[in-house]
Amino acid sequence: MNEVHEWHNELIGKKLIENLKKNLFDAYYFSSEKEVSEFILNYIGTGTKVGFGGSVTVNSLGILEKAIEKGAVILDHNTPEITIDEKMEIMRQQLTSDLFISSTNAITVDGKLVNVDGVGNRVSAMSFGPKKVIVVVGLNKLCKDVKTAFERIKMEAAPKNMKRLGFLNPCIKTGYCVNCDLETRACRIYSVIKKRPMLTDITVIVVQKSLGF
Repeated sequence: MNEVHEWHNELIGKKLIENLKKNLFDAYYFSSEKEVSEFILNYIGTGTKVGFGGSVTVNSLGILEKAIEKGAVILDHNTPEITIDEKMEIMRQQLTSDLFISSTNAITVDGKLVNVDGVGNRVSAMSFGPKKVIVVVGLNKLCKDVKTAFERIKMEAAPKNMKRLGFLNPCIKTGYCVNCDLETRACRIYSVIKKRPMLTDITVIVVQKSLGF
């Protein structure tokens, strides 16, 4: 059975890479987290300013710790015990980082990146600013089209992220988005990157794994 799963993942994964390249993204397909980590670390050296978009997927790769070992300047707005002002300053600095690393809430079969943000720092940095952007996505986030991608975010990514971040929104009780109208609503900015932005160097890494949510 594992062979069948691997066959299917590789088939759809490589087709996804073809479609991402048609959309002018630099794109790679890897079968393991180790391969992804080694690839990304090639872009990091002493003094490299590395921004992190607050991704469960990226956190699972251990990139931040390895970047510190290589002497990188870390721009992580999720660092514990920082003030709101410090958090905002880090997010601004991410926009001019040497390397910005993030995931995407969903990706479509035809190679579009679909996201929902609360502040907008992540989708902003993915679109313009950093010298290099790397987006890592597991095949568990693959969706048929943009409509189903947003449905996936409502049914899975949004409630799980709200629970992770400690937001007491209705979705952590229902398990799915109810389109709330609270001050603490974090689903505010809806983004679809259909083609690589003209002046942004983006590499999309597709991983033959279930990563993040």
